[in-house]
Amino acid sequence: MTTTLQGRTIIVTGAGSGIGLGVLKAVLAEGAVAVGIDYSDKAEATIREAGGLPFITDVRDAEAFAGAIKQARAETGRLDGMVNNAGLTLTAPFLDAEIEMWDQLWLTNQRSVLVGCQTAARIMVDDGRPGSLVNVASVHATASDLSYEGYAGTKGAIRAMGASMAWSLGPHRIRVNTLSPGLTMTEHVARVAEDPDTAKLFQSWHTDGAVPEVAEVAQAAVFLLSDASAALTGTEIVADKGTLARVCNVGV
Repeated sequence: MTTTLQGRTIIVTGAGSGIGLGVLKAVLAEGAVAVGIDYSDKAEATIREAGGLPFITDVRDAEAFAGAIKQARAETGRLDGMVNNAGLTLTAPFLDAEIEMWDQLWLTNQRSVLVGCQTAARIMVDDGRPGSLVNVASVHATASDLSYEGYAGTKGAIRAMGASMAWSLGPHRIRVNTLSPGLTMTEHVARVAEDPDTAKLFQSWHTDGAVPEVAEVAQAAVFLLSDASAALTGTEIVADKGTLARVCNVGV
């Protein structure tokens, strides 16, 4: 088996930047038709420039989000995989956190995964086609830090939901797995790491002293989407270069 996605249609949410854009480019490189879903008009040009088919939709709007997935299937003729990557990082001291913040985290990070997976899976079942769903969580699903209660809760839920979905969808030949990155060298992280002290701290969190690149994390998503991971469902790949393996690493 190889990791090729030749001829398949893959949907990626949060595809306008960061890990989502990296995954979009990676699946395109493997021969897939890539549909990029993002909420900003700026993302449309970015996705199109990368070679993807853009849909500008807010994943917090369940009806519009489900509609975009169905339209993507209609335009491309098939749906083989989906990477639910869209996410929001909001933190606040626990005693001061507002319910509105938690609601936004839940809608963006957690409910959108339920809506995305259900909609995509229904299409796959109706088409009689096997598929792979990859849900992007975080190392915060396992070990977190103060003020991350709402964020960590949504990321832990993604992992738990994936385990349940794997059993619900397994009889339909649909696999569901979780990809949990640690700190990743996105555009934002690169800007923050321009400070020498911050860069040194980031290096200390990784076994080889290098923050994982977006393209490296994206390859893990490609693997989970492909037939090379046929035996994997209901499980998690942690792409963190050892961050969780060391007791003293916090604050990722």
